[in-house]
Amino acid sequence: LREAIVLPITHKEKFKNIGIRPPKGCLMFGPPGTGKTMMARACAGQTKATFLKLAGSNLVQMYIGDGPKMVRDAFALAKEKAPTIIFIDEIDAIGTKRFDND
Repeated sequence: LREAIVLPITHKEKFKNIGIRPPKGCLMFGPPGTGKTMMARACAGQTKATFLKLAGSNLVQMYIGDGPKMVRDAFALAKEKAPTIIFIDEIDAIGTKRFDND
């Protein structure tokens, strides 16, 4: 997390000086209760970044277009409040099957 999140925010110029593009994010995975959210919040605290937490289950809405609009709004807010860490909890809910054709 230090290399993927903290350093690109706190030492952006070092990446630029050596000619590499800093990472834009990372994927944390694991069973519930292992500290993923806490680690993301700690990264935000260490970098003084705004922390936005989205729930993947809320992004899969009943009405078409609601989920994508929520994502667009979150990224617009993140840009406004930069630097920002966007944490999407339960992202696996986005890719699950919503309707059964049987």
